[in-house]
Order: sequence, then C-alpha cells, then structure tokens
Amino acid sequence: MNKLPFETIKSELRVKKEAKTDPAKGCKPENMPASKLINYGIVNIDKPKGPTSHQVSDYIQRILQINKSGHSGTLDPNVTGVLPIALGRATRIVQFLLKAGKEYICLMHIHKKVEEKMVKDVFNQFLGAIRQKPPLKSAVKRVERTRHIYYIEILEIDDQDVLFKVGCEAGTYIRKLCDDFGKKLKCGAHMQELRRTRVACFDESTLCSLQDLADAYHYFRNENNDKLIKKFIQPIENGIKHLPKIYVLDTTVEPLCHGSELKIPGISALDDTVTKEDLVAVMTLKAELVAVGTAKLNSLEIMENDKGIAVTIHKVFMEPGTYLINSE
Repeated sequence: MNKLPFETIKSELRVKKEAKTDPAKGCKPENMPASKLINYGIVNIDKPKGPTSHQVSDYIQRILQINKSGHSGTLDPNVTGVLPIALGRATRIVQFLLKAGKEYICLMHIHKKVEEKMVKDVFNQFLGAIRQKPPLKSAVKRVERTRHIYYIEILEIDDQDVLFKVGCEAGTYIRKLCDDFGKKLKCGAHMQELRRTRVACFDESTLCSLQDLADAYHYFRNENNDKLIKKFIQPIENGIKHLPKIYVLDTTVEPLCHGSELKIPGISALDDTVTKEDLVAVMTLKAELVAVGTAKLNSLEIMENDKGIAVTIHKVFMEPGTYLINSE
C-alpha cells in the first residue's frame, strides 16, 4: 500500500479533562463563511504547464482580490499538478507543508533498450534512504544529502519509456532520480514529464483550476452564490491534518493568541501520538487551528502530569479576541 509516513501512524484521542465549548465563540471550520475563507483558507490548484509556482500564486491574488498568498513548494514551469496555495492570513501554514511528504507520477525515458527485469531490479534499489545532489538548476546549495523514498512503483513500461509513481521526502529531485537511475543501468535516462499528485493531505481529488477559481469568485461576488467558492477553498485546518493535535479549553485560547506557551492545565484532549520535540497543532474544541508549536512532552507525560509546559508555540493563527472571556 502506497502511504506517506503520517498515514502509517494510527492515533487515538485521549481525554485529559472533559470540557464543553461556548457555541457563541469561534466557528467550526466547515461552517466558516466564504468571505473569511478567501482570506484564511487553502486552495489546491492544478498547476498548468508554463507559469512558475510564484506566478500561479500571483494569479490567485488577482482573481480573489487579496494581498497575500503562498505556495507549498516550487514546481518547475513544465511540471503540473498539486500546488496547495494558502490565502491571506493562512499564508504561514505553507511552511508546515513544505517538509511534508510528496507524491509524483513521472515518465522517464531510458536511453537504450533494457530488459524489464533489470529495470525493476534497479527500481528496488531506490527504496528507502538515498543520497542525492541537487541538479545544476536548483534553488539550494549543491551538496550531497540524504532523502527518503517511501514507495516507488512502476505503472507501465513501453519500450524505453517507464511510467512510475514515487512517494518521497520533501526536497527530493525527481529529475535527478531519473538521472541516477540511468547511471545505475549504465545507459543513461532522463525525465520526460512530471506531475505532482500529492502534498501531505492534498491530492488530486480536491484540485481546482485557475479558471474554476475565477468562475467561483464571479458567482460569489456577483450572484451571491458561495457554493463553488466553498467547494474550492478549504479551511486552513486541512493544512495540518498530517500533524498530531492537542485540544485546549476555551479559556486557554486567548492567552495562546497573545503568545503564551501551552501548559498542561489548559489541555482537554490530545492524540496519543504526540512525541517530544515534534511539531503539533494546537486546536480548539471546535477543531479550529489556534497555533503550531513543538511538543516538550509526549502524550503519556501530558496525561500523567498536572503541570508543566506541554508545547512551545511557534506560529499563532487564530486572531486574538476570538475566544475572549467577557468580564461581568
């Protein structure tokens, strides 16, 4: 079964302190109005051939009439496929997608006719940890580094053309993978076409074209029809599905929004997969994203202790005042 690392982890929710949430405060992600999603959501764009990832992000700003957006990892101009773009206040979420696993479908051309058995045998050598130096045209320093191939599967072999699917660690260069594959075969190979099919939890099932988005925005602004815009723009919470989660009390949210660390007394429930020093998403009881931080304790330690810092906060996403407690 082809799975990225986070999909292989089964988690269960552990309740530390039973609590209810005030229905008058906050909003469940699925109920967020389109007017807010446009400045605080994620759109999974089917990037076409031609423009750079940065240009696609700029197009979206013009389409939605917003001032800021950010993409989750560059695709070369000729590469197509999954390109999640965060909108407005959600832009900072992309940094937590950049390191997530990715999946590609690639068409590779082998420079000489090779037996299928040899092709399959060499493919198996690329599973697991590999050493790779970025290609000449790359945005990073050209030093050899380790990258992980989570799965690699041949879909079709047609003479000297090989169609394959690969799930890999962020920062893996598929063009270089094809080149290294050709060297193993001692005849050379190169990448002909490439399409990205997954970034963390974003896959082809939720893709939206630039034209789709433009049409949806037109219906929303001119005909007061939000059905399509809410279909194409996803809540920011979909960008942290791959992270373990800790759910906090309503009274804990406001201090977190002002920069406080998350202490154990403020926790209501948590996934049992929280690991010390790993990234975690801090959520409200309505499953809204409050912040992302680093766990200072694991799940068991949090459950067994009554005080101490559970999470140091790196990025706060929820606006202060959302869960402000009225003083009477």
